Amino acid sequence: MKFKYVRIQGKELAENTMYAKGVFSMCMQMLQNNVMEKEDEELFLELNDWFAENLPWPEPCKRQEKVVCFFKTENSEEMMKMINPVMWLLEKYDHPYYVVYTNFPGEIVYEDQYQVCCRTDGRLIIEPVQPSWSPDDTNEGA
Repeated sequence: MKFKYVRIQGKELAENTMYAKGVFSMCMQMLQNNVMEKEDEELFLELNDWFAENLPWPEPCKRQEKVVCFFKTENSEEMMKMINPVMWLLEKYDHPYYVVYTNFPGEIVYEDQYQVCCRTDGRLIIEPVQPSWSPDDTNEGA
């Protein structure tokens, strides 16, 4: 299966979106919490500057709207290559992250050559655990 979008995200939720924080937010939080060594801070800031120069900053993100961004897989080879060291920093400091591929990122409210920005409703939905759908064990040994 070919996926159109990819996002690197963590376990923690962003307060405004109630959606998993993205890779830059996670690293920026580590920087602000003085988790990183000085040379790693410098590496992250260099990479962050590179992205600021090479990746458009979506207006909905500037306004801190309830949106999340996904890279387009078709045009993101260079972006993914440059984000690898950021993911390495997360790994170095034992910060869990997930690489999520999807064809259904949500309602797209912004799009450029490299990324889409999708609206979230800011609500977290927690559903009850479903009953087991595993085969019934009562017929074993019959």
